[in-house]
Amino acid sequence: MSGTILFALICGAAGVVYALLTAGWITKQNAGNERMQEISNAVKEGATAFLTREYKAVAIVAAILIVLLFFLGKWIAFGFIIGVAGSALAGYIGMMVSVRANVRTA
Repeated sequence: MSGTILFALICGAAGVVYALLTAGWITKQNAGNERMQEISNAVKEGATAFLTREYKAVAIVAAILIVLLFFLGKWIAFGFIIGVAGSALAGYIGMMVSVRANVRTA
């Protein structure tokens, strides 16, 4: 394994560890009073609805691209699927952490 790839993997792992530690710290903070939590839950519901609608549209485009990329090679299509799944997961987790963080900054 080349040094560049190893460095990239270590940086990626460090980023994931930092994100998990930060998300854990945020969720341990006081979520505020009942009214603040009601508002936060409404924002969370809206964020979830937004992501659901967005991901449905993106899934259609991604499915078309996966089929086209399969003609270039199955591993290219598989790599694209991994990238799409990772991006979607990062977007979902980021949105949920930011919604939780918002109520804690109020």
